[in-house]
Parts: sequence; structure tokens; C-alpha cells
Amino acid sequence: MDDFGFILFIIFALAISIFLIIAYWKVFQKAGQPGWGVLIPIYNIYLLLVIAGRPGWWILLYLIPLVNFVIAIIVNIDIAKNFGKDVAFGLGLAFLSIIFYPILAFGSATYQKVN
Repeated sequence: MDDFGFILFIIFALAISIFLIIAYWKVFQKAGQPGWGVLIPIYNIYLLLVIAGRPGWWILLYLIPLVNFVIAIIVNIDIAKNFGKDVAFGLGLAFLSIIFYPILAFGSATYQKVN
């Protein structure tokens, strides 16, 4: 890859990262959590657990290989449900976050804790 292509790649990656940070920030705020929490490693996972209505100790499950994958899917489904969305949307949050979190953030969905 030449230098110009590499620079374009870096700019694109930074733009996507900033866009996702803004989307997560908005989702956190919609759920009554501090938006800046998205910037703090581990704390942002804890806040996602709070938004999903799951206990904070579940953060330890993210440390177990393969279990963390299942937990992430469950948490995203619970987040979708708490925003009035269905399981399919939750799977979208888990597998296509780059598309579904901005939809959740900038759409009309409101946080309504279900569980």
C-alpha cells in the first residue's frame, strides 16, 4: 500500500471511530447514563450492562473466551428490548454495530427499561 492509500485508510478509520463514539454517546445519554462513559475502557462495558438491565458482575464474563461472545449477544438483545426494539434488532446491534447503533442513537427510539 502506498503512502497516500495508507493515509486515506487512517482518515477513514478515524472518521468511522468518531462517528461510532458519537452514536454510543447518544445511546448512553438516551438511557440516562453519562455519554462520556463511552470513552472509558471497561466502564463503558459496565454502562452497557446497566442499560441492558444486567448485573455489574457480568463484566467478569467478558473475560472468559467464547462466553464473552454469548454475553455480548445477550446484552445487545437486552439493550434493543429496553429501547422498544425486537430480538432481530438486538442481533443487528451485536453483529452490525456500525449500522444499528447509529440507528438507535439518532432514531426515535426511547429508553424504557423492560427487565
